[in-house]
Amino acid sequence: MASSFEQYQKRRLISSYFSVVLSIFLVLFLLGALGLFVINSKKITNDFKEDIPMTVFFKNEANDSILNAFDTDLKNARYIKEYAFVHKDSAAKNNVDIVGKDFMEFLGFNPLQNSFDINLKGDYVVADSIKKIESGIKKNEFVSEIIYDKTLVDLVNNNIKKISFWILIISGFFALIAMLLINSSMRLSIYSHRFTIKTMQMVGATKSFIRKPFIWRSIKLGLTGSVLAIIALIALVSYVDGLLPQLHLAKDYVSLGIVFGGVLLVGILITWISTFFATQRFLNLRTDDLY
Repeated sequence: MASSFEQYQKRRLISSYFSVVLSIFLVLFLLGALGLFVINSKKITNDFKEDIPMTVFFKNEANDSILNAFDTDLKNARYIKEYAFVHKDSAAKNNVDIVGKDFMEFLGFNPLQNSFDINLKGDYVVADSIKKIESGIKKNEFVSEIIYDKTLVDLVNNNIKKISFWILIISGFFALIAMLLINSSMRLSIYSHRFTIKTMQMVGATKSFIRKPFIWRSIKLGLTGSVLAIIALIALVSYVDGLLPQLHLAKDYVSLGIVFGGVLLVGILITWISTFFATQRFLNLRTDDLY
């Protein structure tokens, strides 16, 4: 009979530990995933903004030396991510491939112009910076036209501001929820040992002596949940890196180190603090209040 009761208590204890580790793992995984998103949000938004092209068309009077000089200027410009020269003959051929008709046969000449397709760095894809870049390029007398989607640029930047604001709000909310959930799990775990705590106190054990094994055990549970969360985050980063290789998330060791270190630290600190105050509460209760 005693053996059956001991097995029941053991299973109950293991189940309690499992639920604590699971709750720590889930909360820290969500918090870590959000942290990765926040840290890499600038990189993600820049990647999107850098896909907005700017096309610079040159007059037919522009010869090779003028085009080569402009090419050199772009190569040395700090605001350029990448660019490509598009010869008017290549543009005509691409037009035929898309439309399916050779307009040059109908017109008898190529009306298209030589151009440069430019992708700016994300930090420069804002209204003020683009206007300055556009004004600088237009100083070249052989530039006939500069085309880019002004409406899309404004729309993207306005949406990024709104999204960034809500990300900060959600991050704060998730951090609060994380602390409350882990704290509740640890308090429930300590609650099941309240009689053991009071018995140890009644036989003369000091408060620090009673707290010590509970704190060490909670730190181990916090470490276990944190390590599981980090493993899951590594899998998540590998998956996202496969979908969006241009972001190089898996190679951003600094950001990954900050998030993983944060997850590990939060898992240890919250479990330690929660256990300290939970044991302190039961140590200060009267025996009658335990029931």
